[in-house]
Amino acid sequence: MKNWAGNLEYSSANVRRPESVAELAEVVEGAGRVKALGSRHSFNPVGDTDGTHVLLDALPRTIELDSARRTVKVSGGVSYGELCRKLEQSGVAIHNLASLPHISVAGAVQTGTHGSGVDNQSLAGAVRSIDLVRPSGEPVTLSREDGDEFLGSVVGLGALGIVTGLELEVRPSFRMRQRVLEHLPWDRALADFNRLVSCAYSVSLFTDYAGDFISQVWLKALDSEPALGDTFGATAATHSRHPLPDMSAENCTPQFDEPGPWLDRLPHFRHEFTPSNGEELQSEFILPLEHAPAALEAVRSLADRLAPLLFVSEIRTGAADEFWLSPFYRQQSVALHFTWKPLQAQVEAVLPELEELLRPFGARPHWGKLFTPSGHEWDQLYPRFADFRALASAHDPEGKFRNPLLDSILGVRSAAL
Repeated sequence: MKNWAGNLEYSSANVRRPESVAELAEVVEGAGRVKALGSRHSFNPVGDTDGTHVLLDALPRTIELDSARRTVKVSGGVSYGELCRKLEQSGVAIHNLASLPHISVAGAVQTGTHGSGVDNQSLAGAVRSIDLVRPSGEPVTLSREDGDEFLGSVVGLGALGIVTGLELEVRPSFRMRQRVLEHLPWDRALADFNRLVSCAYSVSLFTDYAGDFISQVWLKALDSEPALGDTFGATAATHSRHPLPDMSAENCTPQFDEPGPWLDRLPHFRHEFTPSNGEELQSEFILPLEHAPAALEAVRSLADRLAPLLFVSEIRTGAADEFWLSPFYRQQSVALHFTWKPLQAQVEAVLPELEELLRPFGARPHWGKLFTPSGHEWDQLYPRFADFRALASAHDPEGKFRNPLLDSILGVRSAAL
């Protein structure tokens, strides 16, 4: 098997598709090493194993709304696209979505995946409870009332158990409108950065860092929000745009301030568009929002090295949360996302230079994308990192859910099996 991007071939040919949580528990209990795979959208081997791969797509697909609690219970293998269509039919919504709707709920939450908006938490922010299968095969449920155990497990990198279900907060359905601006002057963007990224519910900037202009700004506003007054020196797009300049916008969500349901505006791409693979690579680094102008200037100084390798870079924001390994842990953040051309050797050669450039700003890598594991001081970046390491050791002392990447990150090699 390969991942969605095709840049990673998984290490094991032993693949199981359990049809119930009980069958999954038996597989986990009897395995030496085991890892679950969702939509396989990670660009690094965080979900790899040399033991048994478990695919969750054959588990019963559960989407159960509890109107009284204002929550939805969803099984781990369900995608956001499937979930959102069901929620909209019931007149409810979740607070935010990533760019692509086809990713799995469990995998996105475990790796800290997010959308955009200075006041919008990552996808993990909606989680009220989480169902896990421990290394012994024991199923457990953790909720917010479980305190630290819950906060350490929601963004857990698959190190604490296989996620079989999540309970998410929902809210009444809402309508949005989206517009695109073009040719935003860099000097204006940096001078007005906080006001720019706060001018709509969700804001994304697309650039390759070269030249004097940011190529596109995507603004996703609540239908109740006032019309944008200031374009920050940019111009309104005159035709529908794709984030990549030369690509057709056919599969992008509607623009030109046309009102529509939240699920058809928050992602960049339409729900009915489900790419079978992506010929690209991705990295992302999340850092405190107050450092955004200085960090962006630093990245611009590397534009001659980055631009030839980039399809595009997306700049987004996110609200703080309390999950121990969330890249947004206790900081309102800016996220610098890099969509690379499928040139892995060249990308991996430039990553250490980019990471070193961002080090003074406390940049935290996205757990599911390309980064240099040895290039980061995890204990400094994550105040609860030692606690997470202890939690992983307590629940999985033999390293059943571990792999070389997690060993490298956690700094303690798992026991040989």
